[in-house]
Amino acid sequence: MENLVFSLNATIPIFALMVLGYLFRKIGLIDEKAAAWMNKFVFKAALPVLVFKDLAGQDFAKTWDGKFVLFCFGATSISIAVIALLSKWIVKDRAKRGEFIQSSYRSSAALLGIAFIHNIYGDAAAGMGPLMILGSVPLYNIFAVIVLMLTAENTDDPTQGQDMHKRIRSTIRGIFTNPIILGIAVGMLWSVLRIPQPKVFQTTISNISALATPLGLMSMGATFEFQKALKELKPALIASFIKLFVLAAVFLPLAVMLGFAGEQIVAILVMLGSATTVSCYIMAKSMGHEGTLSSSVIMLTTFGCSFSLTFWLFLLRSLQVI
Repeated sequence: MENLVFSLNATIPIFALMVLGYLFRKIGLIDEKAAAWMNKFVFKAALPVLVFKDLAGQDFAKTWDGKFVLFCFGATSISIAVIALLSKWIVKDRAKRGEFIQSSYRSSAALLGIAFIHNIYGDAAAGMGPLMILGSVPLYNIFAVIVLMLTAENTDDPTQGQDMHKRIRSTIRGIFTNPIILGIAVGMLWSVLRIPQPKVFQTTISNISALATPLGLMSMGATFEFQKALKELKPALIASFIKLFVLAAVFLPLAVMLGFAGEQIVAILVMLGSATTVSCYIMAKSMGHEGTLSSSVIMLTTFGCSFSLTFWLFLLRSLQVI
């Protein structure tokens, strides 16, 4: 019951902000122009600062576990590759396929991971969250940029005159100029070099990063259209099932076989089976996609993960893995 209450406390406020954004749009407090500005600000400023803040303050050298990081890296890579292959049969529309792939693998690891581990194991296990983030979050964002760029609607337009070489160059340029990837790179460099953070700097960064989640969720709710979402219900349900159950069912037994236990398993569970992150929608919209499928998966997994995570925790505890 305690785990269920914690999960509900972590996810229901997120769901509520999406609903508020939708209601604000209905009563005229947020219009289409305002929602577009909010989405742009979160993608180019607040979200990169949030990622920087999560990484810059971590001491990776002190808690380094190469085997654990390699497992997170491998599980994430394999998940993305398999989902990309399956998406060709599940989603026929190329642009929607990009949203399907991203929303099926990309978790709220940075937002929920550390809090979830702390709640169960306390400060003694604080190092597992950052290591899981290091092994997964950079890949989440790099592959999200690649997938969304390669499946954008205009990539098949012959008037664009883009041959394969130009598309590759455009994709590489998009990766290195993507604000979120830049935030990851600077945050990791800051952590490795152990650059001090003055109080004024920390406060400013915290204030900006605090805007990412509420603005991103409300902008998503404000642009959410139920009629379009119903048309995407089948792929959204499949993506949500993959996100909350399939990945965990495949990789958790492998993690146990490799000797991971306790806080390591909890970190891996959050990486594999937590709700799809709101940045999926933000990136999809900012890179020329409709965003409806992304927002549908985010809403479904946000509502469902409090119950699915509790199910996994109960199962793992019953098997004495945690």
